[in-house]
Amino acid sequence: MLEALLKPRSIAVVGASRTPGKVGYEILANLKANGFAGPLTPVNPTAPEILGLPCRPSCRAIETPPELAVIAVPTAAAPAAVDDAIEAGAGALIVITAGFKETGAEGAARERALAERCRRANVRLLGPNCLGLINAHHNMNASFAKHMPRRGGISVLSQSGALLTAILDWAAERRLGLSKLISMGNKADLSETDFLTALAEDPDTRVIVGYLESVNAGDAFLKAAEAAASVKPVVLFKAGVTAAGGRAASSHTGSLAGADVGYAAAFLRAGVVRAEQFETLFDIATAFDMQPLPKGNRIAVLTNAGGPGIMAADAIELSGLKMATIAPAAMAALKPKLPAAASVNNPVDVLGDADAERYGLALREMLKDDGIDAVIVILTPQAMTDAVATAQAIAEAAKASDKPVLASFMGGDDVKAGRAALTDARLPDYPAPERAVAAVKAMCDYSAWLRRPPRVVTRFPVNRRRVERIIQRHLRTGELQVGEAAAKDILRAYDFTIPAGALAGSADEAVEVAERIGYPVAMKVASPDIIHKSDLGGVKLNLASAEAVRDAYDLMLIRIRQKLPKARLGDVYIEQMCPRGREVILGMTRDPQFGPMLMFGLGGIFVEVMKDVAFHLAPITRDEALQMLESTKSFALLKGVRGQRSVDTLAIAEALQRISQLVTDFPQIAEMDINPFIVAEVGHPSVAADARITLAKE
Repeated sequence: MLEALLKPRSIAVVGASRTPGKVGYEILANLKANGFAGPLTPVNPTAPEILGLPCRPSCRAIETPPELAVIAVPTAAAPAAVDDAIEAGAGALIVITAGFKETGAEGAARERALAERCRRANVRLLGPNCLGLINAHHNMNASFAKHMPRRGGISVLSQSGALLTAILDWAAERRLGLSKLISMGNKADLSETDFLTALAEDPDTRVIVGYLESVNAGDAFLKAAEAAASVKPVVLFKAGVTAAGGRAASSHTGSLAGADVGYAAAFLRAGVVRAEQFETLFDIATAFDMQPLPKGNRIAVLTNAGGPGIMAADAIELSGLKMATIAPAAMAALKPKLPAAASVNNPVDVLGDADAERYGLALREMLKDDGIDAVIVILTPQAMTDAVATAQAIAEAAKASDKPVLASFMGGDDVKAGRAALTDARLPDYPAPERAVAAVKAMCDYSAWLRRPPRVVTRFPVNRRRVERIIQRHLRTGELQVGEAAAKDILRAYDFTIPAGALAGSADEAVEVAERIGYPVAMKVASPDIIHKSDLGGVKLNLASAEAVRDAYDLMLIRIRQKLPKARLGDVYIEQMCPRGREVILGMTRDPQFGPMLMFGLGGIFVEVMKDVAFHLAPITRDEALQMLESTKSFALLKGVRGQRSVDTLAIAEALQRISQLVTDFPQIAEMDINPFIVAEVGHPSVAADARITLAKE
């Protein structure tokens, strides 16, 4: 729980200053002014007292050891100050001081030494190079930020101290309550993983919000985030990119896995709600903090203006939520309470002259409707609008229900007081309907994640020994590119359907293989130096005779030698032509933080041009595999459109699960593609027509 850091009984400010504006002065002043209840000691060897508090020359000179030492001294003095605090018995340190790894290699070495000193003493370290920490429920502002927030249920983690000061200023303007604000700085010891665990257990935190630029340990982060999200919402804004974006990728999957895909997949797995823009971070957080979770995704809109109601309806449909259908009983209850010109369909339009009572009556009836899971209330300021009274009427109606109500009071000065009344009543308010819809969408997605069935990862019976032999043979020879023939042997071991085929080292051998497996056949160049075969004319299809095979063999090798004279050539792969079906691409690439990521997409332009693909972390369940398929825009093509027959989507889901098992069993596999994977109708086998595997250097 990190009690000594988050709820210390006593604090020492090392480097406390008598000069207003200096960091050491502002931290001490904040702690004193905001009513920290425990012993508070400034440490300064040259001052007898600061702000009326007696000074001590060192932490060791304090009669009762401080539980928390906040260190704000010059960089050169920081190691000695840390040693002094540890020897005095401090349980936790906040090192405000900068000049560590953010300055280069020398600073990084200083930081490692500092962190190691704390680890040996079993003392937890926040920072260095941080703003500090605020716990509003503990009357503790151990930072040099200007504001102390009102008490609330939102706790904030941030790798940017400056961003926390902006959040504090914004929260003060909106009168929004916060619980804890934690500036992680350089994360020499404590990181987002530690704080996710601590805040998940914190009774004063209802929602965890975070600004992240990087994650220290992917596996630990995933476990901590999923555990936290299981008990309270975790809303994160991710800035920056991973190292994956800068590395060369030999496979389609690797090239399509952009810099941020790993984080998106990790957040999806862990149940983390991702804020795509910074402004939506607190849009979403306030909704979670102030309102109950919806039980479904059927949304109703209550408005006094047609245009904004249509805007909300559009946003609901575009976000994948459902516009609720008002039940006949609810419509019958609404009609006598509204003017004849009012609309009792969704959106419910109570007209521009609606007073507070009309809003309250309409909202009360809508919340009684079992077919409505959440309501967005829109108000535009008309001449007769009383924004404050309407806010109060909405709040009264919302109190009687366990369904979430979000408001969008559109305008400026005319609705300002009404918006403040909504905040006081713990109703989230947004300046535009689309932002309210985005917030309720996040609530619906998180609620659905909480209701998800238990994750059950299927383990298929496979031939692991066969795969081990193939991989070890390649690693012994230093050949990291696994050719098509060997890649397909690996897939056969994991029970993929593979067309009959074999390698041929001459035109005569090519004809012999073709006649054995039966015409027509495909011919593909097999060279460890050629990854993208079709780009060089290394693929010939529908060869229907011995003569065609001989001609194709000779011509293929001649042309490739002309284009790549140094390529190792000789073998070709002869294979049965695959049956017709829908071509999809399946693959895997390893994210440097989160490990193997599976990829699915339709072939052709859907991958090459539209980049319509889905990623998910392995290991994957059947339900998660199906969700990957459904998340692509082109999924409807698999289900059959304009007279086309549907294909076996369950076969794709099983193939993804088998890839998941393969790459989990063999971390030596760095990247792989099955492209195309030809999916047939239900009842017919789906076939891995081409495969490519890249191994990692040991």
